[in-house]
Amino acid sequence: VQLVESGGGLVQPGGSLRLSCSASGTIINFNPMNWYRQAPGKQRELVARITSDGSTNYVDSVKGRFTISRDNARNTVYQQMNSLKPEDTAVYYCNKLNWWGQGTLVTVSS
Repeated sequence: VQLVESGGGLVQPGGSLRLSCSASGTIINFNPMNWYRQAPGKQRELVARITSDGSTNYVDSVKGRFTISRDNARNTVYQQMNSLKPEDTAVYYCNKLNWWGQGTLVTVSS
């Protein structure tokens, strides 16, 4: 199983980014897919989840700003991030069960 994230980068406060997680060796809609993040000096936290039936959950700090989705045909999970804040700065990881991607860095700064 391989999960490969992309889409991170530097963005100004209030800006947007879309992260992608391309999966191989597994089918993304058979189990929940998660986005985690880890900011410097902080523990890794669950940001968003999409379940096998398409239900979504978000940590309170991103509700209304982030949207998790998936494209089953592409076996890819996305996270659209709008109205980004400096406190969203972190390495974002895609996760499924015990598998993790390498992470993609999101930096929100002016």
